[in-house]
Amino acid sequence: MTSEIGIEKLIRHMAWANQQVIAKLGELPDEALKVFLVNKEWTVAEIIRHILSSADWYGFRLTGETPTEFAQPSSTKEMAKFSRMATIFDDRLLRACAVPDELIPREVDGKIIMRARSTILSQAVHHATEHRAQLVAALEANGYTDVNLDDFDVWGYAGPIGE
Repeated sequence: MTSEIGIEKLIRHMAWANQQVIAKLGELPDEALKVFLVNKEWTVAEIIRHILSSADWYGFRLTGETPTEFAQPSSTKEMAKFSRMATIFDDRLLRACAVPDELIPREVDGKIIMRARSTILSQAVHHATEHRAQLVAALEANGYTDVNLDDFDVWGYAGPIGE
């Protein structure tokens, strides 16, 4: 096995882990989307919407493509739609891994912000990881223990071949 060491594997893992969590959410009752850990505004529904909208926003930072507006899910049946959106957003991040690192200017809130492509991609990975942990903690604290964060770690992604 030969593979390049870099951000691409981390983005692939992030995309896989996002899909795993979305699939698990689709198996839960709708009430699970309403639970939260500490702040009642950060429900599971809002956290999964935030994970996806942030991935889309990081795509904007990389490409300039206008981010998509969408609401948080009101039913776990909507996870199929969220899965499709995640695929689109995460694929855009993955494509950015193949482009050489450089500073990217982007207007944000009326100011030009310069960020390296590698910084944006790194933030995308860390941000999604942080919020998946928050989402699972909210579920566990409210008695939904079927979603285990350890099932979505890099070891699980690499599988038995040790990729």
